Amino acid sequence: MANLNIDAVKERTFQAIVIGSGLSGSWAAKELTEHGVKTLVIERGRDVKHIKDYPTTSMLPYEFEHRGQLTQEIQKENPIVSRCYAFREDAAHFFVKDKEHPYVQEKPFDWIRGYQVGGKSLLWARQVQRWSDFDFEGPARDGFAVDWPIRYKDIAPWYSHVEKFAGVSGNKDGLASLPDGEFLPGFPLNVVEEYFQGKLKEHYGDERHMILARCAHITGNFDYYAQQGRAKCQSRNLCQRGCPFGGYFSANSSTIPWAEKTGNMTLRTDAVVHSIIYDEEKGKATGVMVIDAHTKEMEEYFADVIFVNAAALNTNLILLNSTSTRFPNGLGNDSGLLGKYVAFHNYRAGISAQYEGHLEYTTQGGRPTSGYFPRFRNLKKQETDFLRGYAAGFGANRGSYADQNAIGMELKENLLNPDQYGPWNVGSHMMGETIPKESNYVALDANAKDPFGMPQLKINVDYDDNDEKMIKDYLEQMTEMFEKAGFTNIKTRDDKRAPGLDIHEMGGVRMGKDPKTSLLNGNHQLHAVPNVYVTDGASMTSTSTQNPSLTYMAFAARAAHHAMKNFG
Repeated sequence: MANLNIDAVKERTFQAIVIGSGLSGSWAAKELTEHGVKTLVIERGRDVKHIKDYPTTSMLPYEFEHRGQLTQEIQKENPIVSRCYAFREDAAHFFVKDKEHPYVQEKPFDWIRGYQVGGKSLLWARQVQRWSDFDFEGPARDGFAVDWPIRYKDIAPWYSHVEKFAGVSGNKDGLASLPDGEFLPGFPLNVVEEYFQGKLKEHYGDERHMILARCAHITGNFDYYAQQGRAKCQSRNLCQRGCPFGGYFSANSSTIPWAEKTGNMTLRTDAVVHSIIYDEEKGKATGVMVIDAHTKEMEEYFADVIFVNAAALNTNLILLNSTSTRFPNGLGNDSGLLGKYVAFHNYRAGISAQYEGHLEYTTQGGRPTSGYFPRFRNLKKQETDFLRGYAAGFGANRGSYADQNAIGMELKENLLNPDQYGPWNVGSHMMGETIPKESNYVALDANAKDPFGMPQLKINVDYDDNDEKMIKDYLEQMTEMFEKAGFTNIKTRDDKRAPGLDIHEMGGVRMGKDPKTSLLNGNHQLHAVPNVYVTDGASMTSTSTQNPSLTYMAFAARAAHHAMKNFG
């Protein structure tokens, strides 16, 4: 029997374990396996194979029973996830339903999750803007959070590394606040977006810019991406269904298959991570305890290095639940800050208007991205009564309509061939930086359990006065810019949404220079347990305004190479 136990341990022993197969976890797996490291990837959800497991990807509108909408019953059963714009009939199977993984809301928080191989990389908005030193130096300059232990120069080569492999469409804009990257050809702005871009130049010079938002879509270098089995983006704008062309970057179409073909990756699906095993005598983490999602049996896996990439809040949950005599309050939690200083992006505000010019033009076809305002507030100096700033999306479109006064075949022909157009509609939404605070935290609930017997996560995250002032400023500034451009019928909104629908939750396991005020060092290692790395959103010290996924991916690739150098 002893020999059988030894053999079983050997079968469950790897050089590295990666928890989570989404955007950041798949990048860690890709880098490790590509360099010969025998790696176990643990995913709590089911397997999703590229193309094979995209059941709705080629369906036509009339093939959906409810024409893409959700039934009232489904919405009633899922009040949280139903608030997400992509939770529709064509993609609902990729989302966690409310009852599947309950959590405690001390304050309202809409936690949107995707538990399957690829995670939310099947659902993300594919926006990939680099950070700059304005962002990495922000906390030190503005006196909030703690200083980042890295700067742009440390991560810039890894941004390039990730962009080249993933495929990023964009333009060289030459902005210090939003560094240029390794870009494929950018999608064009339409005539009204270019008009607005010119009006900003006319009224604000080089102080404000509206550019094309960089996106993870293939628009060139096709032979290179064919090696991954991926092809050109078709601008179908059905991305949340899973792209059969691999036109946008997802773990399913790119990094996971790449890791698999090395022969060095083992994928364990339907395995809910319970905790990380800490060996008191060795003074390091030695493995991971998981619960089989079907049998509920406990299993152990072992490795020299562990990457925790379960997505920000679940990464916090796992580390908080990883207790021992050495770490009674969670793995690596000597500072007592694990789960604290959680932040997010403020998406509450928006603005819409109309434009009566350029009526000789309209739009045709689709485009998987939009215009983008890089942050311009408090960039070079403190100029407002709030800290930091906001980015914003921008888009213009012109809808068509048909004469509905006819009857019979004439009405049918009119509806099939609309030939009348209204004014241009323009709009913007805010992407505000929130300030990490100790009072914004997640913790384990002492009483409530999830379906696997693990503590439910308790979330206490909210807006503050800084956010309210930022919203006010965004609406004022955007109104001013719209007026200067000659837009009319301007309407502003604050939808008062709870935090969470931005799906950009960050922090709780933040990086820093001092173990007394942070959990991770500049290489993403837990200060107290250096063979454990965290490179997803949990590691973020501050949030900046940019969509964060590109930064997570670059962090994961960089940390994987550090682990290979330091742990054999």
